[in-house]
Order: sequence, then C-alpha cells, then structure tokens
Amino acid sequence: GANQELSFEGFRALLGSYDGISTTQLRGNLHTFLEEVVPVAEQLGLRLCCHPDDPPFPLLGLPRIVSDEADYAALVGAVESPANGITLCSGSLGVNPDTDLPGMMTRLGAKVHFLHLRNVTREETRFPGAFHEAAHLEGGTDMVALIRAILAEEDRRKVEGRSDWCIPMRPDHGQAMSDDIKRAQQPGYPLVGRLRGLAELRGVVAGLGGSLE
Repeated sequence: GANQELSFEGFRALLGSYDGISTTQLRGNLHTFLEEVVPVAEQLGLRLCCHPDDPPFPLLGLPRIVSDEADYAALVGAVESPANGITLCSGSLGVNPDTDLPGMMTRLGAKVHFLHLRNVTREETRFPGAFHEAAHLEGGTDMVALIRAILAEEDRRKVEGRSDWCIPMRPDHGQAMSDDIKRAQQPGYPLVGRLRGLAELRGVVAGLGGSLE
C-alpha cells in the first residue's frame, strides 16, 4: 500500500519487523491502541473507522486481524464508544464468498462510519483464491442489496436523531476507461472510471428512493 519505491532488501526488512508476532498479539496491540485513542477521539467529537484487511486472508505470512464480521465485532466491542467504528469496504470484504455484506451492514450498521463501495469478481471457487477488480455493479457483491441496507441504516439514524445519519461514501477504485488510459494516475484510481462508478451508485440510491445528499 506504499507509494515509495522499495528494494527487495528494504521490503524484506519491513516484512521482517513482523517476525514472531502472532494474530493474537497483533489483535491485542490494536485493542491497546484503541483504548488509548478512542477516549480522546470521543472528546474531540471524531469518528474512528478501521479499514478491513485487504485482501482478507493471510499474505506473505503476515497476521490478519480485521477480515470478517467476527473480527469487526471484536474490534468495536474492545472499546465501547460512539467514536470506535468501522469502514465497510465492500471490495476487500467481498473477496470472501461467505461474507454477507448486506447482513453485515444491518447488524453492524450503527458502527459504520465510512463506506468504500467497490466490487470484485472471484476467479476461483476456493477461498483464498484469485480475484480481480470489477465494475461497481458487475462483481460478486449484490450492490443493490447492500445500498438498500445502507439506506435503511441511515433512516434508522434519522429516527434516532443522530447528527451523523448520512454515512460518508466513496466509489472506491474503478476500471480505467476513456482518457484514463493515457492519464498519469495512481493504479486503481482512474478519474473517469470512478466517476462512472459514482454515477452508477447514485443511480441505485435514487432508484431505491434514497437521498443523494
């Protein structure tokens, strides 16, 4: 996830800094960190939101601790506070065919502080397995069902009187198209492709009778 260039030696050195750290220890470190920062965030009126592991399975021997709904439930339960929440990334979480994203949005919706809406196509039936980026409405995730659950959560927050009823969203990632092909850009973040994704997502929201605020 870094932008800087790394040599093989530099990469191995970074990877080596995790030698001997187990999943249990890394999760404990995260919870200790939350115990320190969540009270301060609450005092400042901030909302913290943890992004899931991407991809949601072990890679290069590194521990994975935020890969599914159970991991997220443990995270928000570690420090109970309005400031402690999650980023629901439908692309990262959707790599696992067993992940019920609309159901997850319904069950953990009160803790969702940010939405990354993107889609992936799994190339294999086994998990973990290969996958690739898909158009927002064309991958393995039922985006219409997920957005329906998001709108229901926003309606629930309105009734509850929450000021943060409108959950921030971005059309995360996209497929390069048109001028994207010749434009210098960060891989996975094409301008035109993401605008297409945003238009599609806004269309789903409007079709379901939701607000476009």
